Amino acid sequence: MSSDVSVIVLLALAGFLLGGAYSTWKTLRPLAIALGVAGMLAVAGAILYVI
Repeated sequence: MSSDVSVIVLLALAGFLLGGAYSTWKTLRPLAIALGVAGMLAVAGAILYVI
């Protein structure tokens, strides 16, 4: 897999996870926090993969 595709996949995963965190915030806060942390790690991974 090329690096461009890897970055796009990581950013798509981050968007999915952060969207899930946003949608579950009012009902399941611990799950929303875990999804938010995982989403931020995916963003950080994409940024570090580019560098």
